[in-house]
Amino acid sequence: MSIFVDEHTKVIVQGLTGGQGRFHGLRNRDYGTKVVGGVTPGKGGEDVEGIAVFNSVHEAVEATGGSASFVVVPPKFASNAIIEAAEGGITFIVCITEGIPARDEAVTYNRLVEEFPGVRLLGPNCPGIISPGKCNIGITSGDIALAGGPVGIVSRSGTLTYQALHELSQQGVGQTTCVGIGGDPVPGTNFIDCLAAFQADPETKAVMMIGEIGGSEEERAAEWIKFNMTKPVVAYVAGATAPAGRKMGHAGAIISGSKGTAQAKMEALADAGVFVCANPTEAGSRMVDIVRAM
Repeated sequence: MSIFVDEHTKVIVQGLTGGQGRFHGLRNRDYGTKVVGGVTPGKGGEDVEGIAVFNSVHEAVEATGGSASFVVVPPKFASNAIIEAAEGGITFIVCITEGIPARDEAVTYNRLVEEFPGVRLLGPNCPGIISPGKCNIGITSGDIALAGGPVGIVSRSGTLTYQALHELSQQGVGQTTCVGIGGDPVPGTNFIDCLAAFQADPETKAVMMIGEIGGSEEERAAEWIKFNMTKPVVAYVAGATAPAGRKMGHAGAIISGSKGTAQAKMEALADAGVFVCANPTEAGSRMVDIVRAM
């Protein structure tokens, strides 16, 4: 199985007629994802290499039965696009847009929680999600993923998401689903959401978790793992040498005083029984050993 998306997921690309939307939307389609439509206000009736374009999400959902949306629009339009997707009947929204103000992210997330409780947002500022061989929504290259499981991956870092996929695939260990949750201060989907889904998925036998400095999401995840996770978890936390007060990469990757350090996160995860590794390659090797011993 997979989590959140599978081979039956029908995807609408918001921003399909733009450069990035076209590029990544067509790559997702060519991977085998069911990209059934695009949305660009004012361009309804056009098409992008055979993919119909609609003026609104509501029109696209009515015409195609789409249930997932891939938001590829500039920061100033992203929040409205996310809410439009929810209002239009989409239940799973992937937003890769970078540079959305934290306040806008918070307002949008709270609106989703309060007004659309059945809608899940992944991102923003994330690489998206791939269930190898079934569905790819976002900017992850399908070439580095290997279908068949049994490993689930959840990561705050985009680049390390790709490395984790590559490390496992190179050694013949497949993935059920790889989720890039992004590193912004207000993620729509967090570690615990993904860990709970992987715990419930019978085909996911082990989980790789990649964190980074800043915030307290890894510590919260460690607490959840300690009391709820029965499957082995391998983790790597990026940013061990980052100085306090310095933003490293993502908007959420900033240490404030003694909070949010890689060391504190690693200690919390280790205390929860997680196999904590010093670098991504070690994490990949440890996971391979775990899978081969099953």
